[in-house]
This record gives sequence, C-alpha cells and structure tokens, in this order.
Amino acid sequence: MQSVKVNGAKLEYEAVGSGEPVLLISPVLADGFLPLFEEPVLADRYQLIRYHKRGWAGSTHTPPPVSIGDHAADAAALLDHLRLPRVHVAGHSSGAAVAAQLALDHPESVHTLILLELSLLSVPSGEAFLEQAGPAFAAYASGDQSGALAMFMSGVSGLDWATCRALLEERIPGAVAQAIGDADTFFGIELPSLTTWAFDAERAATIQQPVLSVLGTETQPLWLEVAAFLRSSLPHVEERAIGGIGHLLHIQRPEPVARAMAEFLGRNSMFATTVAPDSEYEEGSPQTPSP
Repeated sequence: MQSVKVNGAKLEYEAVGSGEPVLLISPVLADGFLPLFEEPVLADRYQLIRYHKRGWAGSTHTPPPVSIGDHAADAAALLDHLRLPRVHVAGHSSGAAVAAQLALDHPESVHTLILLELSLLSVPSGEAFLEQAGPAFAAYASGDQSGALAMFMSGVSGLDWATCRALLEERIPGAVAQAIGDADTFFGIELPSLTTWAFDAERAATIQQPVLSVLGTETQPLWLEVAAFLRSSLPHVEERAIGGIGHLLHIQRPEPVARAMAEFLGRNSMFATTVAPDSEYEEGSPQTPSP
C-alpha cells in the first residue's frame, strides 16, 4: 500500500483499476473490503480505493478521542490528495457511519452513498446491542484482546467463532491477527466514538445523494432497525437484501453484494448513463427510491 500524510496522520491506501472512483471505508477489519476487489463486476469497471483509517494497521495511531467526523475529514483529505473531486462512497458498519458523515460534511465530494449495514447505536435496539457485547468489553478490559475480538465478531456475525474465524482467514488471510493488533483502536476509540455519533432523521434528510442500503436477511435486530430508519429518513434510498448472510455481508457472499453495488452505481453514473441490471441476478430486487 502507498501512504500519505493528511491532517497530521499517515494513512495507508490503495487505488486499483480504472473507471469511476469508489472509496471503500472499512470498520473493525482494516482490509475488510478486499473480497470485493476480486469481483469483476466491480474490479473491471471501477477504480476501487481502500484505506486504513487512522489507528488501523500501519496508519498513524493517535490517542483518543477520534470522532466519526475526524475520520470523515481524513477521507476528504485523502480524496484531495488523489485529486478526486467527486467519488462514489461505500462503507460497512462503523465505516458506513464515516461514509454518511462524509456525505454530510463534504456533499460536493460524494456522488452516491452505499451503506452496508450502517452501525447506528442511537436507535432503540442500540442499547440491547451494547448489553449483548458486554462480555466482549469485559474481556478487552481484562487484557484478553483475542477473546474480546472472538466474542464481538461472533455476536455481530451470528456465527460461532470457529466458523467466523475460518471464513475471515479464507477470504482475508491475516485478518484475525490484524484485528487483534487493532483491538485497542476498535474497543478504545472506534466504539466509544460510535456511541456518541449523532445521526438523526433531521440530519439524514439533508443527504440528497442517491443511497443504497444493503443488509443481510439473517442479520441482527440492530441492523434491521437501522435499515428501517434509513428507509423512513433518507430522501433518495434504495434497499437491497442479500439472502443467507448476516453482518459480514461482502465477506460471506461477495458476488451478490458486488453485483448489487454495481447495478446501483450503473444506475447512478457520474456520466448519466444507465446500465441495465444483469438478468441472471434476481436476488433482492431494489425498492423504488423514496420520493
């Protein structure tokens, strides 16, 4: 990966391919979007850009607090460095929170927004989610970083840890070790900032870009409630449900997630062209955008 210094921090990043640029923002797994780089429907048509947020992998580790707004400012500065005035932006989980904040703070830079199970803890089920994650927080506080990660990832994915770990290592070799190494950032900085992130219906209504909300049919109640919030609050939103998966979405089933993203991007090209959906793709047809 290359690196650039922005806002006093070094960020690692990678940009591959050609076409309209798509910025991908990951959550707890620093390289979580790598499976999509192997999907031709995206990799052959778009410039895919991923980066390690401050505190993750080899990017600069700064002391807390680091807010969702700080991450959005870093993303905007990275786009400036890359001389990209406008991009499509996709984020997963807490990375989707950064993507949404980027659309709020720098709307001129965001052409479309793809939210892969946005993590929003201010919805009513957010409290239950945090209670469920309590044992993971306790394990982290006791110094058991690997145990904390195992409990947290099992809880959010709906998979037992052996299955979850095997999936991660198959799709993103080294991801588990890297996530354990990033545990201080995730548990000590990222989750606390997510609990204080303000994103209500009034703020959501100001996002005028086309938005695609993606969720798994077997996901946890938190993300079902967030999806309902997005449907009722965003002015221009489509939803795509991908069958047979939970919160790990594009790691579990990268092909249908990539196809859903590509169809949405094709309908919302920067060059105002329309790409018809592939006839072979029938799963979870999109809803009509909200008025």
